[in-house]
Amino acid sequence: MAPTVVDPPGSSVDPVGEALHHLRVTGVFYSRTEADGPWAVDMPAFRDCISFHVITAGEAWVEVEGADPVRLVRGDLALVPHGRGHALRSAPGVPSLGQVDELPQEYLSENYSVLRHLGSGPRTELVCGVLSVDGAASRLLLDLLPSVVHVDGASAGSWMADTLALMAAELTHARPGGEAVTTRLADILVIQSIRAWLDAQRETTGWLGALREPQLGAAITAVHREPGRPWTVATMAREATMSRSAFSARFTEVVGEPAMQYVTRVRMHVAADRLGRGRATVREVAAELGYDSEAAFSRAYKREVGTSPGRTRRMPVGPVR
Repeated sequence: MAPTVVDPPGSSVDPVGEALHHLRVTGVFYSRTEADGPWAVDMPAFRDCISFHVITAGEAWVEVEGADPVRLVRGDLALVPHGRGHALRSAPGVPSLGQVDELPQEYLSENYSVLRHLGSGPRTELVCGVLSVDGAASRLLLDLLPSVVHVDGASAGSWMADTLALMAAELTHARPGGEAVTTRLADILVIQSIRAWLDAQRETTGWLGALREPQLGAAITAVHREPGRPWTVATMAREATMSRSAFSARFTEVVGEPAMQYVTRVRMHVAADRLGRGRATVREVAAELGYDSEAAFSRAYKREVGTSPGRTRRMPVGPVR
């Protein structure tokens, strides 16, 4: 008689937790700033990167073009999740000192610096980081976030200060495994920030909103886990334990696009990530994602991404939008 197969303890599906679990960042650069006002600096754009800024003393403003300026006070964190250029200012309207990476600063290690500015106004101290995003699942999640994610330090508890203290210790005192520890701490900082933002939302749209519904969340999680499975609306509805018609209507209502269109978008995110690494051929990626022919995959990819998969493999592109 075949043995009974049971799920291991703790294997129940938490769709939001699973989305956060797949978020992966790697450290690019960290900086500590000590600036007496008035001051302002321009942060350059970094493709496929997240920037974060934490105020440890004083206050500052984060400005991203097309979004309202965000005021940060001591203990607050701002996450700029889409790799866009932005400005940091002691107050609105203060002229910039220049692009931050071109200003004189003290390098304490290869990936950690201290930037100082002497002025006559109040002092601001902040810790900043630029983190590279790794993986299609991470980009799918970050795509849904606003231009600036503001985490109120007063409600964040001690996790932010504790994480930053550990990061500073690892960055300033080189030890074996220090880079790996710093990267994991950066993971925690970003994930906790997104969780804090999610907790503050009364309503969340798109697939992240759908994840909060247990039935839709089960189907979306299954698609993320197995994008190459031969998905249909019927098979997704079975994952959601809903009728085909009810699932189709509810999915479009909550996510904002039909279920199979969403499946294609997920597959193209995965394809762009795999091809961008240059380790898999177009044929291999097409087969992994359930396409019967390379030509059919290439047509779908170009329609969704705007370029051919071969071009992506030769010249990696940013995330699918």
